[in-house]
Amino acid sequence: MDKKTGWIIAAIVAAFAVIIGISIAQQGNGNKNSSYNDIIPASEASGNIAELVNGDIDAPVKIIEYGDYQCTACAPMNPYINELIKKYDGKVAVVFRTMILDYHQNGEQAARAALAANEQGYWKEFKDILFEKQDDWYYSEPAELTKQLEEYFTKVSNGKGDLEKFRTDQTREDFGKKLDFDASISKKQNVEWTPYFMIDGELISQRGISSEKFIEKLSQKIDEKLANLENN
Repeated sequence: MDKKTGWIIAAIVAAFAVIIGISIAQQGNGNKNSSYNDIIPASEASGNIAELVNGDIDAPVKIIEYGDYQCTACAPMNPYINELIKKYDGKVAVVFRTMILDYHQNGEQAARAALAANEQGYWKEFKDILFEKQDDWYYSEPAELTKQLEEYFTKVSNGKGDLEKFRTDQTREDFGKKLDFDASISKKQNVEWTPYFMIDGELISQRGISSEKFIEKLSQKIDEKLANLENN
């Protein structure tokens, strides 16, 4: 092989290496550049139902939470997340997307009830009571669960909510689209469990540590994000 041919082959190999490097970098940053890391506007695909947001929708830091109302790890984490949002006072919001685990027989009915409560402006309060009372309804049969959900709605709305609308809304077709939409995003984001928290596409894992330690870990990420925003 002459010297000229050697240089050509070396150039081709170098170019190929650059292409591979760019491809790997793009894959690594795929979630970071994804529109899934912020509030997704309502569309036909989501049943024209807006994202469920705990906190100020204009907050500079958005935490994406994939959760299931019947998830026994989500329930004890919920008060900590509420306190975190209060602590950062308008700087942090949590976008809640529903990912119903297959073995949760009451997951969908609870999720539909939460969307029905949301229609009347009581999603956050209803979410909180679902997690607070999770032990009470976890093993309920459908008829009993329906009664419990209605009692919860009456309580969080202080009796001012439209109970009949709450009942009928739960069967809406667009609610099914919204739940399917959330589930499809969770698959694209490779969500493996609930609760599953992400900031800018990065998993902030709570596995193997206490809730207190997790909140410290999450707060550190939030502080880093806020500092970067201030500097840029």
